[in-house]
Amino acid sequence: MPHYYSLGNIPHKRHTQFRRPDGKLYSEQLFSTEGFSSDYTLLYHIYPPTQIIRVEEPIDVKPKQATDNILKHRSYQGFSVKQASDYLESRKVVLFNSDVQISLAGPQGGTNNYFYKNADADEVIFIHEGSGTLKTQYGKIPFSYGDYVVVPRGTIYQIEFNTPDNRLFIVESFGPIAFPKRYLSRYGQLLEHAPFCERDIRKPQDIEAIDQTGEFLIKVKKKGLQYNFWYANHPFDVVGWDGCDYPYAISIHDFEPITGRVHQPPPVHQTFDGHNFVICSFVPRLYDYHPESIPAPYNHSNIDSDEVLYYVDGDFMSRKHVTRGMITLHPAGIPHGPHPGAVEKSIGAKETKELAVMVDTFHPLFMTQDAQAIEDQNYVMSWAE
Repeated sequence: MPHYYSLGNIPHKRHTQFRRPDGKLYSEQLFSTEGFSSDYTLLYHIYPPTQIIRVEEPIDVKPKQATDNILKHRSYQGFSVKQASDYLESRKVVLFNSDVQISLAGPQGGTNNYFYKNADADEVIFIHEGSGTLKTQYGKIPFSYGDYVVVPRGTIYQIEFNTPDNRLFIVESFGPIAFPKRYLSRYGQLLEHAPFCERDIRKPQDIEAIDQTGEFLIKVKKKGLQYNFWYANHPFDVVGWDGCDYPYAISIHDFEPITGRVHQPPPVHQTFDGHNFVICSFVPRLYDYHPESIPAPYNHSNIDSDEVLYYVDGDFMSRKHVTRGMITLHPAGIPHGPHPGAVEKSIGAKETKELAVMVDTFHPLFMTQDAQAIEDQNYVMSWAE
């Protein structure tokens, strides 16, 4: 996670008496990762966060694999995923493996009548269209077009949208989401050569300790099942917290591209590091400045990596017929590269206005039935045009 942060009221020393105005103790909660061996945050609740009043039978929400054929270039029309009024119902997993799930969503509304907790995965929610607010125990994070909203696993949240026209690209990571180690000092500060810095990280603000009792539904996802828990107290009853594990937002528009005299490889675009995968940001940038440079990417074989590219905005000189919200999947084992004519066409170009998010995985991805419904069956033959 980014770095130490504190918000609201906390006691001078951890694990000591911290009392409410009426003399009762606040309830301290340790929110930690990897047991007690990694980052953590301490939260102080008005009420104990453990008061369950009823539970329901779990619902199966596992992604459904569509085919065993994983060695094929594929393309999907992401905006063809139908919108839904509810946030969770709108989320459709399109690609997945044991490390990561990639979803598309077109929510017209948020989570007004419930709270959500992903107990399996850190979530990186990329905002393609729309704006709104992420509400959590840690405070509020406003978001808009181009934001990555990073939600650590186990975070209870509600999401609110300002309009019904929203499009999201969501990456669920079954390992921690972090910044690339090569960007960090040995003490954890983002270094001078990193394409973003701490000033770009937007942390929670406007913490509001909600003192309400009643029945509050929290939908919890664990191992492909959704459990409905009803609690006696509003989960956002936190008066203060401090630590290094909390949600935050960072905009793709604040990513500063790394360029070179000749074409730079994809790792220069890396934004986040996951377990067995990475997330990269392709942003407007100047092209290579060698007098004989070829701006178009060279053909390459991802022998150990599946490449997923989500097209956000702008023109892509390496590929034909690109649309907003389109996804391409280039699996490990067969080469891919620019479409015919794109290499010559790119020579002499000075800059690109493209905007895209890339996910490279180091284990094969499987396609779901929801992805199959929006697939462009002709894409695999597009290099033969």
